[in-house]
Amino acid sequence: MKRERIVIIGGDAAGMSAAGQVRKRRPHAEILVYERSPHTSYSACGIPYYVAGLVDNEQKLIVRTPKEFMQKQNIQARISHEVLSVDFHNRAISVLNHQTGEIFTDTYDQLLFATGTQPILPPIPDLEGKGVFALSVLEDGLNLQRYIEEKGPRNVVVVGGGYIGLEMAEAFCIRQMNVCLIDRSYQVMNTFDMDMADLIAEAIRYVGTTLYLGETMKGVEREKGNIKAVITDQRTIPADLVVLGLGVRPNSKLAKEAGLPLGYKDSIRVDEFLQTEEEGVWAAGDCSQTWHRVANRPFWVPLGSVANKTGRVAGMNMGGERERFPGVVGTAVSKHCDLEVARTGLSEKELEDLGMRYETVTIRSHVRAGYYPEPGTINVKMIAEVPGGRILGAQIVGTHGSAKRIDVVAAALSVGMTARELVNLDLGYAPPFSLPWDPIQIAARQFL
Repeated sequence: MKRERIVIIGGDAAGMSAAGQVRKRRPHAEILVYERSPHTSYSACGIPYYVAGLVDNEQKLIVRTPKEFMQKQNIQARISHEVLSVDFHNRAISVLNHQTGEIFTDTYDQLLFATGTQPILPPIPDLEGKGVFALSVLEDGLNLQRYIEEKGPRNVVVVGGGYIGLEMAEAFCIRQMNVCLIDRSYQVMNTFDMDMADLIAEAIRYVGTTLYLGETMKGVEREKGNIKAVITDQRTIPADLVVLGLGVRPNSKLAKEAGLPLGYKDSIRVDEFLQTEEEGVWAAGDCSQTWHRVANRPFWVPLGSVANKTGRVAGMNMGGERERFPGVVGTAVSKHCDLEVARTGLSEKELEDLGMRYETVTIRSHVRAGYYPEPGTINVKMIAEVPGGRILGAQIVGTHGSAKRIDVVAAALSVGMTARELVNLDLGYAPPFSLPWDPIQIAARQFL
């Protein structure tokens, strides 16, 4: 009897999560994973902390190697192998082995796209040379670290004020480099409302990062091939290292060329079971579309947590189950030195775009009891629907111990809680951790 052949394109969070779930349900299937980079199952989210020196060994960012996948789960993970094309009619793929240069054809019974993202690059010449880095896969982070160790740059310009930009700026601050951050928007963290973004900007400036907001990168200056400066539409900034943190887009080109329809922000369109419109073909992780449970519309979110969850569901279904992925509520956290930021649900701008009626409250409180040493500060903005009081979103900016409070709101959003119901939740209390009224509940109480 012919063994079922499962092929997965992409060997990071979604792809390897799916492979593990398939193996549990298809013990005799042949599972092959093709990964274009030199690593499988790695934490790209850990790159800023590796560059900062908080993670002292790159191996700590690798969850499991191809050898371990083979030994423990009988999963063949072929690194440095890039899938060039997919033929749905013949259930075949064309693969390039980057180590040998060989191009060969493989076949599949079921196929999963878990191709991740690709960095957004500005249309500027001369970015391919030394000293300019865009971060997507683990190898990018390793190359950046090697450059820093070899060249010892002191002046770094980070382009982009989103999650990637803030985390990389923090890494360079920890390394005591001179850090400038530029963004064409007039605020950092565009997923936050302006009032909360202003708090973030204030804290970033306080720790020594220079912000140039409302400025667009136009080019770079080089001297003997080395980076000398970044040119914006308003100034020239000295730099011997440039990191591009302009965000990412779904790596969906391969799927599109094969004939799969794309959805929100050019992510691969899938149903609630993570199946594409092609029989036996699935998509999961950062390359695929998901569903926003609060906005009730298609959504796309490139996060390792979501990639692992969607990969799990896709793998279960490839193994014969009918498991639905319910979607996301848009939860994300980040930090910059002592500052923690978090958001979930919808912002004011998003609600206005949807035409939804809402009201907002913003409170400032302590992270812990005010009499406890270093009580810290926390700012909470909460948004509720009008009428009815259903919680629609929240944003948090504060000191250590602030950010993960967003998980309470995320859980509330997932079940459609009102402000009143959130106020009445039985949350934990002790002076080292919170106030008798948690700041999340203090904010929700303002609606009542």
